[in-house]
Amino acid sequence: MAFPERFSNLPDYAFPRLRKLLDAHPPGGDPIAMTIGEPRHPKPAFVGPVLAAHLDGFGVYPPNDGTPELLTAISGWLQRRYGVAMPEDHIMALNGTREGLFNAAVALCPETKAGARPVVLMPNPFYQVYAVAALAVAADPVYVPAIAATRHLPDFAALPAEVLDRTALCYICSPANPQGAVASTEYWADLLALAEKHDFRILADECYAEVYRDTAPPGILEVATRIGADPDRVLSFHSLSKRSNLPGLRSGFVAGGPQVMARLRQLRAFAGAPLPLPLQKVAEAAWQDEAHVTASRAMYGEKFALADRIFGGMQGYQAPEGGFFLWLPVADGEAAALRLWQETGVRVLPGAYLSRDVQGENPGKGYIRVALVAPIEETQRGLERLCDCLFGQGR
Repeated sequence: MAFPERFSNLPDYAFPRLRKLLDAHPPGGDPIAMTIGEPRHPKPAFVGPVLAAHLDGFGVYPPNDGTPELLTAISGWLQRRYGVAMPEDHIMALNGTREGLFNAAVALCPETKAGARPVVLMPNPFYQVYAVAALAVAADPVYVPAIAATRHLPDFAALPAEVLDRTALCYICSPANPQGAVASTEYWADLLALAEKHDFRILADECYAEVYRDTAPPGILEVATRIGADPDRVLSFHSLSKRSNLPGLRSGFVAGGPQVMARLRQLRAFAGAPLPLPLQKVAEAAWQDEAHVTASRAMYGEKFALADRIFGGMQGYQAPEGGFFLWLPVADGEAAALRLWQETGVRVLPGAYLSRDVQGENPGKGYIRVALVAPIEETQRGLERLCDCLFGQGR
């Protein structure tokens, strides 16, 4: 069976590309992986006991949208974190937010918009599922540069009116992966106004919202509530992978207005993969507890301070506001990643693998992404090797 033509120009996923680049070469030192954003901080202490107490739940089918207890826990967290009173039927548990980010396009993207193929906007660079979702619904993905000149957030308002009028959906990540930029209250308000003017919906990927340096990032739901925006313009996605160091739990949620949530729930009833009941119980406990989140954030704070000390004097270095990646400027990301692996054993991701070429330009080409997820001693070794190898100033 032929692969659908609309996927024919889709490049390999970032990590297979990285293996092709590096694995034919031996490492130049004991390997240190700083590529994938897989948190390695201690998991919350309650995970094992809660799981063990609910093992019988593996013997029944779980509810598609989440247990009432889990939805109540999420609703309570949204109230505490953002001051938003979100009804529980406006929330749906997800088997990892990637599922929700993809299925939102399937559920919400129309076949046409303004008499033409719909457009799906996204930052460039970006989380790759955004592009695959757009292609899956036969929409035109439009990659909007998120570069230093725009504070590493996309300037959607600068797009031509004819593109905005065809826009059905807009993906945006804050704190941004990979740059760590945070959408301000003003940025969210301007984007909501743009969505209202051109009649599109915003899919806000806020999975890194609890990993930040100084000030908690504002969320789209709180801004939408404050300015009285149409609630059906917005979907917000959150995850326990980053917040609670539980990437293997595959647990997140989506929240939004009643109409968009009804459409997502309808799709989930036919094509969803609900989270097993014991895992929902763990997720319920995680959303109710803040102590483990605070402790994890303090560990990231130590790594941010370490990165500032090592790279602070480097031209072009910009400390991230949130998330747990460094977005380091280099002459060429692929060449830098290969050299770093061959000379030191440190493994990083070329920025071009997270971006698309647009009119011959790839905004990630001159960067590498470095994940700060390992214990601090390993992180320090990796960063010092990296700095000494690529910038000649390891400390």
